[in-house]
Amino acid sequence: MTEKTHAFPWGRAAATGVGSMPGEDAREAARTVAGELESPLFLPELPARGPGADMVGRSTGLLAELYARLEPSGWRIGDRPGRDTRRARAWLREDLDAVEEFTQGYEGVLKVAVMGPWSLAAALERRNGEAMLGDPGACRDLAQSLAEGLRGHLAEVRRRVPGATVVAQFDEPSLPAVLAGRVRTASGYRTHGAVDRAVVEETLRELVAVAGEAPAVAHCCAPGVPFALLRRAGFRAVSCDLGLLTERDDEAVGEAVEGGVALFAGVLPGVGVVPGELSDPAGTVTPVRSLWRRLGLSPGLLGESVVVTPSCGLAGASPAYARAALAHCVRAAKSLADDPE
Repeated sequence: MTEKTHAFPWGRAAATGVGSMPGEDAREAARTVAGELESPLFLPELPARGPGADMVGRSTGLLAELYARLEPSGWRIGDRPGRDTRRARAWLREDLDAVEEFTQGYEGVLKVAVMGPWSLAAALERRNGEAMLGDPGACRDLAQSLAEGLRGHLAEVRRRVPGATVVAQFDEPSLPAVLAGRVRTASGYRTHGAVDRAVVEETLRELVAVAGEAPAVAHCCAPGVPFALLRRAGFRAVSCDLGLLTERDDEAVGEAVEGGVALFAGVLPGVGVVPGELSDPAGTVTPVRSLWRRLGLSPGLLGESVVVTPSCGLAGASPAYARAALAHCVRAAKSLADDPE
């Protein structure tokens, strides 16, 4: 493969987190992110606070003219904004207040995560209890509502942190299952049919357009990440658990990187013990170097095309481990850029 170079706003030797952090204190989470990372920073999510702070509930709070409430079976579309919607929006305002406080004068990249339209459609129920995924019209309405809500959310983040380049991350953990027809119905006895790949791609492309000129990131922590589809949809970066990639993924990963897509490489466990396992930054990124050799890519691309991250969110970690993990990712990224061999 021939070497090409691609400029990304986060620069060389970058490291960041996926999104979630432990605990319930928004100020402490924002302080940790701003203190341990350089760029990109990210808007922390704190699911330990409960319903509305979880990935699905947080994203339903962004929807425009669609509302959701929490039922025993999960999040379900409702007729009007109730206490669950109000709580989700209140948690998000608290998070934004905290990030604004700890990013005064910041001029780097700030990454903001939202659940992607297809994983949200797989998780969010219609009034009859079935996933919105089973109704193409409902999926379209959901994607449009998400796009409108995201547009306002990104504008608010830019207003609060005016010096930052705001990057949108779309969390799509269920995307491989959506494409393969593996999402189960409410009964559990059958599955929803596979969604046409062209429809999936077009919907994602419309959401990427809302993100603006900054590179959009797709995050998928499941096996079978559809790199080619995500690239065609306009994503400039793909975030994944590197440990779930196999040699079957090599060609798609190599083509994506050569085509200008950055790899947010999840190489560090989301939970662990401090400090022993975080003593070897260079060893942490050995799998990245091994992947590069298999792909035949120039080691010189590592510093600019790879962003080092934990393998997934840090919500299940201790606060001490979360702090140490982010700092370790920064050191590992510098090791990768300084000594790519």
